[in-house]
Amino acid sequence: MKPLDRRQSRFLAAVLGAMSTLLPWHVAAEEPPAKQPNIVLIMADDLGYECLGCNGGTSYKTPNLDVLARDGMRLEHCYSMPVCSPSRIKIMSGRYNFRNYLGWGLLDPKLRTFGHVLRDAGYATCVSGKWQLCQFDEPEFADHPYRSGFDESCVWVWHFRKGKPSRYWDPLIWQQRKLREDLKGKYGPDVHCDFLIDFIERNKSRPFFAYYPINLVHAPFTPTPDSKPADGSSKSKGQDRNFADMVAYMDKCVGRVVAALDRLGLRENTLILFTGDNGTPRGITSKMGDVTVPGGKGSTADNGIHVPLLANWPGHVPAGKTCDDPIDFADFMPTLAEAAGATLPEGVKIDGRSFYPQILGREGDPRGWVFLSTGNSKQDQTKQDRSKQGGLVRDRRWKLYSNGRLFDTRLDPLEKQPISPRDASDEAKAARGRLQAALDSIP
Repeated sequence: MKPLDRRQSRFLAAVLGAMSTLLPWHVAAEEPPAKQPNIVLIMADDLGYECLGCNGGTSYKTPNLDVLARDGMRLEHCYSMPVCSPSRIKIMSGRYNFRNYLGWGLLDPKLRTFGHVLRDAGYATCVSGKWQLCQFDEPEFADHPYRSGFDESCVWVWHFRKGKPSRYWDPLIWQQRKLREDLKGKYGPDVHCDFLIDFIERNKSRPFFAYYPINLVHAPFTPTPDSKPADGSSKSKGQDRNFADMVAYMDKCVGRVVAALDRLGLRENTLILFTGDNGTPRGITSKMGDVTVPGGKGSTADNGIHVPLLANWPGHVPAGKTCDDPIDFADFMPTLAEAAGATLPEGVKIDGRSFYPQILGREGDPRGWVFLSTGNSKQDQTKQDRSKQGGLVRDRRWKLYSNGRLFDTRLDPLEKQPISPRDASDEAKAARGRLQAALDSIP
């Protein structure tokens, strides 16, 4: 075959380029950053996928998040754990929970987190919001956030002196290794947001990592500073109204952080990621147009583990795009490490896979499935234990539990009827085989 001459080569390149823009998976890749970006990771508490307007939600007002999505990317298939402590440990460590979970509300202070990884790469690091990973009234935990990789911290004290203090009005907050005692009449989410913005202002001249696990929108469903006076509605309606106000206030806090980055001239060099730690609380019903979505927190059905994920970084994350690759909560640590040019911990099994190329508009190396293990002790290390505890794998459509139950989440998102192997279609049989192989591959 004769080689193409220069004119023919140019013509073929032009044709292929034009064709590529018509393909549904095509996303124009942006330029890589010239230096380490600042990173702001925001994680709302108990906020399912259906709550955001940009995801099709129609029950709540989320204008700031909708703008981040419009000017950035929505990642459509992000899956958390069904409850908060396992999600928080998984996202921080890059590891499946059967490898690292000691118990409820307890992060092993010896565990290497994304805070350590970025701090070692030269970042100033901060956490502000919900920690719920130790009990601060035990002296050995006074510096727990620092030992977990964060130079600065302003976190809600979830358990103190055998009680559970308020996270909202008159909050108990552990700031820079001691208890604050000046918060009477204050609203906890405002305290956390103020601290985070102050951290950004003080570190604007160096790379920073701000981890912002917002207290909102977890129960109790109480009025926010922006809520209007009660109008005599029933308790149930009051709960729904307060939840809607809390979603709006959560969005307002996100908007305050984005506005601060704009004001300081930092937006062009700041990667913002937004997600939720698990599904919306049970008892809260949301709408996506004509579709009703019951809150599923605590359930491994999609309404308990499908959470929003947005990426925004002007000039680097393509605007208005979506990504359909499955994203596991274990993927955040390697993603942040790649964005920062940081090194992952040595001698430690990291289960996550970076999705950093995808948020820049490149193909990357996407995973085909996510894995959830809901084992609740360090000893749940064998496949038999994972089976007893309800481990599962899920791709874009199909979900297989380690006890053999298979669901087509496109047709049965709330998992009302497992697919019997005897009655399965060829497509379902192929999915079962593929996902079983994925389960068997987990060491």
